[in-house]
Amino acid sequence: MARSVYVTGIGRGDGRQAVELGMMELLSRQVDRVGVFRPLMHTRTDHVVELLRGRYRIDLAAEDLYGLSYDEAAALQAERGQDELVGMLVDRFHALERQCQAVLVLGTDFAGTNIPDELAVNARLANEFGALVLPVVGGHRDSADTVVAEVRNAHRAYSDLGCSMLAMIANRVAGRDKQEVSRRLAGRLDVPVYVLPDEPALSAPTVAQVVETTGAEVLLGDASGLARDVRRFVFGGAMLPNFLGALSDGAMVITPGDRADLLIGSLAAHAAGSPPISGVLLTMGQTPGADVMKLAARLAPGTPVMLVQEGSFPTATGLSALEGKLTAASPRKAETALGLFELHVDTVELTDRIELSRSERVTPMMFEHELLERARGSQLREVVLPEGTEERVLRAAEVLLRRNVCHLTLLGAEDAVRKRVADLGLDLGLDRAETSKSARARIIDPATSPLRERFAELYAEIRKHKGMTVEAAQDVVTDVSYFGTLMVQEGLADGMVSGAVHSTAATIRPAFEIIKTSPGAAIVSSVFFMCLADRVLVYGDCAVNPDPDAEQLADIAIQSAETAARFGVEPRIALLSYSTGTSGSGADVDKVRRATEIVRELRPDLLVEGPIQYDAAVEPKVAATKLPGSKVAGQATVLIFPDLNTGNNTYKAVQRSAGAVAVGPVMQGLRKPVNDLSRGALVQDIVTTVAITAIQAQQAAAPAAAEEQRR
Repeated sequence: MARSVYVTGIGRGDGRQAVELGMMELLSRQVDRVGVFRPLMHTRTDHVVELLRGRYRIDLAAEDLYGLSYDEAAALQAERGQDELVGMLVDRFHALERQCQAVLVLGTDFAGTNIPDELAVNARLANEFGALVLPVVGGHRDSADTVVAEVRNAHRAYSDLGCSMLAMIANRVAGRDKQEVSRRLAGRLDVPVYVLPDEPALSAPTVAQVVETTGAEVLLGDASGLARDVRRFVFGGAMLPNFLGALSDGAMVITPGDRADLLIGSLAAHAAGSPPISGVLLTMGQTPGADVMKLAARLAPGTPVMLVQEGSFPTATGLSALEGKLTAASPRKAETALGLFELHVDTVELTDRIELSRSERVTPMMFEHELLERARGSQLREVVLPEGTEERVLRAAEVLLRRNVCHLTLLGAEDAVRKRVADLGLDLGLDRAETSKSARARIIDPATSPLRERFAELYAEIRKHKGMTVEAAQDVVTDVSYFGTLMVQEGLADGMVSGAVHSTAATIRPAFEIIKTSPGAAIVSSVFFMCLADRVLVYGDCAVNPDPDAEQLADIAIQSAETAARFGVEPRIALLSYSTGTSGSGADVDKVRRATEIVRELRPDLLVEGPIQYDAAVEPKVAATKLPGSKVAGQATVLIFPDLNTGNNTYKAVQRSAGAVAVGPVMQGLRKPVNDLSRGALVQDIVTTVAITAIQAQQAAAPAAAEEQRR
């Protein structure tokens, strides 16, 4: 039977969509077939169900994910009674449950429903489904006393109705009250209580929602602009100098269409990055002249400018109660919600209470989720991103910050970085105060940084055997790749990720010169984590060494096995060739055979086979014919290619033809983590590579911490 969690509440406005998203993330890390079920809904499709269905690739029939509409349920209950209603919903739930390893059930929303005693209905459904109950209590605008009382009352209500409780969550609690609420509830109930602070970015509507609510005509702007969060509204009436002082990050300007000065002034401020606004809403049906609109389009490309027919006051009235919601069209809000949940909820404890056993099958999504979870660790690491104005890097940075994965340093001219961030409509929190637990971003300009002199002296000392002088080094260290590498070397950052626009050589040459190889590593090499539909394989070396000799190939195999083990892949090494076992001969095969012997001599604890063909390495039926009795053949997890030509082409062929997710290249053999990106890297590739870098930094710090403890 699938394990099920029923997320419910006690009233409206509890913001439980963030909790539902967090629970789905938690379940999807453990098993590969998770379902979502909405017993009662207002419309035939539900925005949270559709968000979860798309984000977590739930490949079940849409009709299986829903029970009945509220109108259908009310009519059925009135005609045949509640038992008949519950029986029908239980039947539909079990039909879904049979297809899943875990099911997340989304309780009723207490919003304009015609079901009497909704709390009792949720409790009964949870009991009939055999689901653990996770009640969410909203604390928006409530005092600490009220929140504490409501949590206790909700716990008593669901317990008295016979529910098996998983935990309690107090959500949207004022930041100033979070610690007080946590202290007063800790250990007072028989289940854990987690307190999530109110996060303005989740309740902020998007520009698209403003357009939908007001029926505005979009004059300028693109899809990414419409996805921006609207943090507040600023009404334009004052003269420009006074008006500019009222602008703030994420503000939407509402002003009559004849105030071209405020339109141009707002967009000019946005273009300068001080501050980046969400858009401009023009009222009274007055469109500025063509020359003004051309200038507006040039000043801030992509920034929405919209027009409504009503005046500013009725427009403001219509927007006053507008709140954001999590939908498939708001992925940035989803990242914020997940970051909030993972920061304030003990997901390990919650998983243990659900008693989920991890699936032996590892999907790409499970692997990626696990990386993000591990990257946070007990202490956030600092990763430097030299390509601070590259769009994909900045979009990845926003995801990493919203998910609270690590601290980030962006390199580049500050004005240029801020302008790029503003143009893209991103929120990196560059001017917000730092907190002890939340990830933050900062900008450093190598050309103007006080570190430039120090780094020049350091680099000149490292390269003095090559004739490097401090004067020449002054220019070298302004190169973002060298500056970032020196930050890592000096402990000012824990790792570096680059290569979205720079070549592999430009990324790793500074690491070779400055950081150098780690003790015990003969060479620097790389691996790709190849996430197939049902497993994760490790490919090495597909990015660095063109034609390694036998000793180098053995070193690559050993390093790759260690990397695999660090990231949860049990290493079974196959050194690949065009022949298997003793069936072939020649220099290329002999190299692989000798490399296999070296691995066995150096690391007798590792399972290794070679030379072996790819099909014999991964397909049990072929292995049974070509290499019967082998502990590696047919079940290899670490595949070592004889040269770069073979490795690079194979990983790309598998990636493109088999639909595998290729994570990497992940560099190995350096003293400190520096990782290269493919120049075709997607935003998610960058997110994953940064997470891997943060994990490598944790692992690199562990021996030093242990040594310090011994002292």
